[in-house]
Amino acid sequence: MSDAFLAAAIDEARTGLSEGGIPIGSVLVIDGQIVGRGHNRRVQRGSAILHAEMDAIENAGRLAARDYRRATLYSTLSPCDMCSGTALLYRIPRIVIGENRTFRGPEQLLRARGVEVTVVDDAECIELMRAFIAAHPALWNEDIGE
Repeated sequence: MSDAFLAAAIDEARTGLSEGGIPIGSVLVIDGQIVGRGHNRRVQRGSAILHAEMDAIENAGRLAARDYRRATLYSTLSPCDMCSGTALLYRIPRIVIGENRTFRGPEQLLRARGVEVTVVDDAECIELMRAFIAAHPALWNEDIGE
């Protein structure tokens, strides 16, 4: 793992897992600095929408439009429709995805709307999700709306 920001997102995913949640993590980076960190907290908070990306963006607080337009959103897993929509709403220009084998959000839509999408295919991200889904398939299906 050479990307410190993806490593920070993986740390968030591990935190979520240690709290009894789904191991997906995210960080929002502006000008080379992490301004928001988050992990999937749907289980922990009894939330319908608190995916990792939403948590990271929420934890960054209110930002000016110009700030979002310099940002990169890192996520250990391909963002779903909701999280991708949030990135589009705030015009976040870059998304770095740890893996999209487990789940693939609307990456083509993001690209079509001008977002630079990079999929790292990180082995650690893949294994975190593989092990979690094997242990908790019903919880995973709930998280992705199945």
